[in-house]
Amino acid sequence: MRTTRLATYSVRVLAAPLVLAGVAAGAAPVTAATRPAATGRAASFTVGGQLKGVAATSARNAWAVGESGAAHPRALIVRWNGTAWKNVPSPAPAGSGLSGVAALSASNAWAVGTTGHTALIERWDGRAWTAVPSPALPGSSLSGVAAVSARDAWAVGVTGTTRPRALILRWNGRSWTRVPSPGGYLSAVAATSAGNAWAVGTGTSVSSGKPLILRWNGTSWRPVPTPGAGPHYYPFLAGVAATSARRAWAVGDSTNCGCGPGISLTVRWDGRAWTRVPSPTLGGGTNLSGVAALSARSAWAVGLTGSGDGPTRTLALRWNGASWAKVPSPSPGASGGLSGVAATSACGAWAVGFTSNRTRSRFETLILHWNGTAWK
Repeated sequence: MRTTRLATYSVRVLAAPLVLAGVAAGAAPVTAATRPAATGRAASFTVGGQLKGVAATSARNAWAVGESGAAHPRALIVRWNGTAWKNVPSPAPAGSGLSGVAALSASNAWAVGTTGHTALIERWDGRAWTAVPSPALPGSSLSGVAAVSARDAWAVGVTGTTRPRALILRWNGRSWTRVPSPGGYLSAVAATSAGNAWAVGTGTSVSSGKPLILRWNGTSWRPVPTPGAGPHYYPFLAGVAATSARRAWAVGDSTNCGCGPGISLTVRWDGRAWTRVPSPTLGGGTNLSGVAALSARSAWAVGLTGSGDGPTRTLALRWNGASWAKVPSPSPGASGGLSGVAATSACGAWAVGFTSNRTRSRFETLILHWNGTAWK
């Protein structure tokens, strides 16, 4: 089974926890270098590890989640308060990691991931993050989460050790319960109402040449026909975003081997069908891992470019209503990539990921901010 491939470093794993290279989180509290803000630049946050998901509700409230540590990985949660990114304690045990985050307001947010043995779900109530029980499914891992209201949220991933299958959980305001779903592996979920949600990933058959897209119609999850990536190709969708029942984007890539960055893949829902939209494939290969949409004429897709055997660079693509185009993005370190993006306005967006040294033995968190003119 394949990861969402921020190169072979992997940003989100569907069936097993990530082992990151960086500072040991079990030996001491996480510390971060918070750099002072400059004109047009938001303060950064750097710590050993990787950030995999980001969510924002306003210019003064955003969350990013991932993992810190190497030998003893630990869930990492940081918050933007309008001035700086700061670490916020997580109740997750050692060996845990977070892959997805969703926020409804400054006092209501969800984060999901894995403890290494079973799914991990945490909730923010405005004061602290607390662990919330989830169905005890051995070998389960959650990679994406979306919330419609305080009583309606979705989390997706995989479950099972010998025969992994798609996992979909729903929050009803009191507890998380499992909802039946077709086979395959799910990496991301988006929802606009109680009767409209999307989940994306990859199917169980490599030979099908088609990614997996499921739709919630208010009653059940059903597969939706998707454009093929071509014969002998292994397509994978890693991110999904929706603005209404008639508009949605899903992004990823496809390869002929299921490894390393491949051909960028962006598909769009117009209310009737999913169609493939041309997008740049750069640097020998492109892996898109996250997408955020503001309107029919404004969306972001982020990931990396490079090869599976060499260094990679961050990548940001912008949709202007007619086409996708590359927008310059900082890529410090020998290698780097972006895993998630969130936008609150045309002049405000966040992208998160990682940087690494030449030997890939040390990873550090990366946070970029879009100020309406450039990524900083």
